[in-house]
Amino acid sequence: MLAFSEADTGKIQMATTYDLSASRTTFAPVRLVLSLLASCRAALRESHERRRIRAGLSDLSDMALQDIGISRGEIDYVAANRDVDPRGVRSAGCPTIQ
Repeated sequence: MLAFSEADTGKIQMATTYDLSASRTTFAPVRLVLSLLASCRAALRESHERRRIRAGLSDLSDMALQDIGISRGEIDYVAANRDVDPRGVRSAGCPTIQ
């Protein structure tokens, strides 16, 4: 908060005091906007990644898709649900039975 006062000499003096109680309410909308922008950025990255995966899988032949265990009709599902195996089989990171 800036305050201006006129001293006895007729000169204008500036007092610089900063009120911390007002800053918390001032920064709350800024945090909200930054959070919204971060969410939008994450959504755009996810959308870009889905498009990239969809394009890569679409470029494969039917035989190559069959080799990795998906059909052409499952490309959209696989691109949107990368963490879920459409076959219900866990292949990465699973211990093998010997």
